[in-house]
Amino acid sequence: METRERRRRQARLLLMLLLCGGCPRVGGCNETRMLEKLPLCGKAFADMMHKVDVWKWCNLSEFIVYYETFTNCTEVETNVVGCYWPNPLAQGFISGVHRQFFANCTVDRTHWEDPPDEVLIPLIAVPVLLTVAMAGLVVWRSKRPDQLL
Repeated sequence: METRERRRRQARLLLMLLLCGGCPRVGGCNETRMLEKLPLCGKAFADMMHKVDVWKWCNLSEFIVYYETFTNCTEVETNVVGCYWPNPLAQGFISGVHRQFFANCTVDRTHWEDPPDEVLIPLIAVPVLLTVAMAGLVVWRSKRPDQLL
């Protein structure tokens, strides 16, 4: 009878573990353990990134699957030790991985400049004058409702 009850408790515990595999523990966040586990994700990501040519590291479409695996790994490992994700320590680790692999990637931003005054003044003046003219037409027309244009 005791063994049957013990098996039921073990089955319930196993079911709870399966249903709540990544739930934070009651004891809180174990930051030390998290900082021990996150490098495993970083190493796996590094191994995967070495399959990609270095000159393709700035092209996200070349390694997006690897990066998703890395992100999921950091999230799972952080949750397993009872910490929330993202958190400052995990973000710091992820930033370190970014510096390692993507430091030479620059964002090509278009430098926008105002157009020359010869173009800018008409682009501003024409809509303003048209608005004033249309408002004047509406006011003039509303004073003379009996006549057609």
